[in-house]
Amino acid sequence: MHAFSQGTTTTSTAIAVPPSLRLPVIEAAFPRQLHPYWPRLQEKTRTWLLEKRLMPADKVREYADGLCYTDLMAGYYLDAPDDVLQAIADYSAWFFVWDDRHDRDIVHGRPAAWRRLAGQLHAALGAPRAHLHHEDPLVAGFADSVLRLYSFLPATWNARFARHFHAVIDAYDREFHNRTHGIVPSVEEYLRLRRLTFAHWIWTDLLEASAGRELPDRVRKNPAFRRAALLSQEFAAWYNDLCSLPKEIAGDEVHNLGISLITHEGLTLEEAIVDLRRRVEDCVSEFIVAEREALRFADEIADGTLRGKELSVAVRTCVRNMRNWFSSVYWFHHESGRYTVDSWDDRSTPPYVNNEAAGEK
Repeated sequence: MHAFSQGTTTTSTAIAVPPSLRLPVIEAAFPRQLHPYWPRLQEKTRTWLLEKRLMPADKVREYADGLCYTDLMAGYYLDAPDDVLQAIADYSAWFFVWDDRHDRDIVHGRPAAWRRLAGQLHAALGAPRAHLHHEDPLVAGFADSVLRLYSFLPATWNARFARHFHAVIDAYDREFHNRTHGIVPSVEEYLRLRRLTFAHWIWTDLLEASAGRELPDRVRKNPAFRRAALLSQEFAAWYNDLCSLPKEIAGDEVHNLGISLITHEGLTLEEAIVDLRRRVEDCVSEFIVAEREALRFADEIADGTLRGKELSVAVRTCVRNMRNWFSSVYWFHHESGRYTVDSWDDRSTPPYVNNEAAGEK
């Protein structure tokens, strides 16, 4: 059952969170909200997945809503216009399908297929219109979502988004190498790589699209604003690692902060869980401090000019949505069928994966 099936807010009572993963501060101080466009968003993203052939009709019908991809975005970019949120949600759904293809290429030992796809995605970032009818639905779907995202803000924002996503593709390539060669990165290595594979700066860039304004460098690089943005993303990445640690250890995975701590710092599984949980909780408490500083910075920008006022409003919008990321990510991990591994017929193969598109005929 979806927590957002009735209305725009909810409480924690609908979902049973395991004690080891429960964060009372999120449940108490980060109330859940949902963009009012969500029901339409869910319907249109479902249709988009079908039209772009990113998932077969039977899998869309059976799994798309339960994966809660639209819930995740609709709980984050609350201030976005409907068309912007739709483009972000479709892009996010594409991202999850891409992540699944990456995983399947690793599991089934398809380095040539992965290298070909990575090259095509790099090319599509620079010329999305030329890739709209690409034979690989994953490339065509990416081109479509990127072209729509490029329509909202100036070319300078588009170039930054492209630069950030080129880095994400390269990071996925490094993860491919590590996983196929059984290499567990050091803790510091992993933290640097995780910021890219989790696409920290992509989701932060999209805050500007949501706010309807490209932020100048002096705002984006302001220490308070940048720290609040980073902490919201670090929370998401590390909470994901905390939730998936037992599963990934069982599957002989190498890419998880907990696994790096166990391998390179000599921690036991129990100690790694404690360390991960501490990092996650520190992100929350440190964000609350950074959030205040970022909002104070927004006040300083409002210098009496129209430009200053508009910029201040945009910064406040971005910071407000950073806060939304905490509750949206937290509940997503306990609602999405993506994480209900124990209920799968085959724990090694997600039932919602498009095997044919991934080459598993």
